[in-house]
Amino acid sequence: MPNLDDVLSIVTELAERWTWKMETRRPESNRIDILLTSTADLVPFVTALRVQRLGYLSTITGLDPGLEAGQLELLYHFCPGAAVITLRLKVPRDGSHVPTLSQIIPSAESAEREVGEMFGITFDDLRNPDPLYLPDDWPAGLYPLRKDFAGNGRLKPA
Repeated sequence: MPNLDDVLSIVTELAERWTWKMETRRPESNRIDILLTSTADLVPFVTALRVQRLGYLSTITGLDPGLEAGQLELLYHFCPGAAVITLRLKVPRDGSHVPTLSQIIPSAESAEREVGEMFGITFDDLRNPDPLYLPDDWPAGLYPLRKDFAGNGRLKPA
């Protein structure tokens, strides 16, 4: 396995040579964040990381910056050794569709299902889109990890 500096250099070069140049950030010495500009870049870029053997998918995190932002953000964390590669993808707050990674990384399915039910993001072509945690009678359109969720099956007043 390449050392930390080599991993981060390879990932930076991969992002900068992509079809559309991607913005990269280095929030810490062992981390690199890559801002994907399109959902269409997700699967090809993850495939490129896998071909280069640049870590395993640690988790997928959903973020809600609030109603005023009009969008949600997905963070895909890959860990090659001590390095952390985070792919950041902004999606519309409502009606967002993202391709599943489960066809190239089978273990991604449970994280995608969790993010889907907690934030309302649809992962296309997911083998099993059923909820993992919420009860069967959970109200449609209520997502408990969004900032506009008030608890008790309600949305916060606007």
